[in-house]
Amino acid sequence: MTIDEIIGFVSALDGVHTLRPGPGDGSPEISWGDTFFYYSPDGVVPKATQPFATIVTKNYPGDEESRLDRPDAFRVNIAAGKEAFIRWTGHSPREPSADHDPSATDTVIAHPVYGSAGWLAVVNPAQRTDEPTRELLRTAYDLARSRYERRAAATRD
Repeated sequence: MTIDEIIGFVSALDGVHTLRPGPGDGSPEISWGDTFFYYSPDGVVPKATQPFATIVTKNYPGDEESRLDRPDAFRVNIAAGKEAFIRWTGHSPREPSADHDPSATDTVIAHPVYGSAGWLAVVNPAQRTDEPTRELLRTAYDLARSRYERRAAATRD
């Protein structure tokens, strides 16, 4: 999967707001070139809400183990929920596991920094992880949509 294929897939889901920071938009320079996906049917980045998935194209401070400084390397980060996390890693997000290489490509792993929050990650998804990445992105989207709808219902009550 390419970055553009992932962006096209996720952006086509109903109510997704895709944020692609770049020069001149007021975003921090470190975020330029990365992509953030929010469930936001009104097209506005929600306040106090994390994206349900991201694509990062470089190492962030404290997150160098994925070695995204390699040519053409990127990582898809997915908040697919506890059930998906356990299914893919074999353990709870709260139980750290060091049995994976964060720089391994085409492999679903616990996110090297946000795994304890239940995030999964795939560096350079390819043939082995194409469909699982799509499935996990759909799951993360469904969870984000459900959270949004619950919050909207709570504010109406």
